[in-house]
Amino acid sequence: MRTESDKMSEKDAITKEYMQDNEIFADAFNYYLYNGEQVIKPEQLRPLDTTQIVLPYGSVEQSVPEQRYRDVLKMATAMTDDHAAYLLLGIEDQSEIHNAMPVKNMFYDAGQYVKQVKSAAKSHKAAGDKPETSADFLSGFYKTDKLLPVITLTMYFGADEWTAPRDLHSMLEADENILKFVDNYRIHLIAPADIADEDFAKFHTELNLALKYVKYSKNKNKLSDMIQEDTAYRKVSRKTADMLNIVTNSGLHYAEGKESVDMCEAIEGIRNDAREEGREEGILKTLVDLVKDGILTLADAAKRANMSVSEFEIKTGLKA
Repeated sequence: MRTESDKMSEKDAITKEYMQDNEIFADAFNYYLYNGEQVIKPEQLRPLDTTQIVLPYGSVEQSVPEQRYRDVLKMATAMTDDHAAYLLLGIEDQSEIHNAMPVKNMFYDAGQYVKQVKSAAKSHKAAGDKPETSADFLSGFYKTDKLLPVITLTMYFGADEWTAPRDLHSMLEADENILKFVDNYRIHLIAPADIADEDFAKFHTELNLALKYVKYSKNKNKLSDMIQEDTAYRKVSRKTADMLNIVTNSGLHYAEGKESVDMCEAIEGIRNDAREEGREEGILKTLVDLVKDGILTLADAAKRANMSVSEFEIKTGLKA
C-alpha cells in the first residue's frame, strides 16, 4: 500500500522532471520576471550541477559537510535592449505548502554565491594572479570580480492558496525595532490560485494549461466546463497529462502509448463524479428538509441516505 510519503515523492519527482524542460523552465521565468515577454530563450539555457556542499567556516576537523540538492538549476542569458544579462536561475517545486520556504531558498541562494566566490579564488590561484591588496589576499575574491545574480523561483503545484510565509520577517519573533536590522528574504512564488484567469495567457507553453488545471482541480464542475470550452485541452502532451494526473490525483483515463491526450475524454470520469456529487447533494437537501418538517426522523433519513446516523449528522450538520 502506497503511503502519503510515497505519493509526495512521486509528485516531487514528476514536477522536477517537468520543470527541467528548457521551454517550460524559460516560460516560468519569462512570466515571473518579464510579464510574459520572451526574453529568456530555451536554447540559451544551460543545466548546472544541482549539488551543494556546505562546509562550516572555521575549524572543520570534527565538522561534517552537508550536502543538499536543488530541484533544477540553469545558467541563463537574458537579452534586453541588446544587452546580455547572465543569470543563475533555480526552481524549487512544491506539491505541498512549505512553511519554511524563505529559509530553504535563502540557503540555496547563499550556497550559490559561496560557490562563485570560491570559484573566483580558485581561478586566480590557478592563473598565478598576485593579489593587489590584503582584502584580495584574505578572501581570494578580488575587488574587480563580480558575481552572477541568483534567482530562485518556487513553483507550487497545488490548488490551495499559499498560506505559508513568503518572507523571512514573517517567520521571526521580533518587534519592528529589531526587524529593521534584519535583512528580509522574500520568496519568488508562482501559485495557481494567485494567477488571474486573464494572466494565464502570459505563458507560452503548456504551463498555461497545467497551472490553470491545477487552479480549478478541486472544483470539478468548473474544471469540466473550462476544459470543454478551451480547445487547447483537446491535444495536451503526454508529459503534461501525466504530471497533472499525479499532482492533482485526478484519476484521468487515457490510452497508453499516445503522444498527446484529449483532456475532454480523459476527464469524463471527473464529470461523472461531479454529476454524482450533485445528485447526492440534492438527495441530502431533500432529506434534511423532511427531517426539519418533522416528516422523517433523523434515523429514517440516515437510513434512506445509506449512512449511519453519525455520518448523516456530519454530512448535513443536523443533530439528533
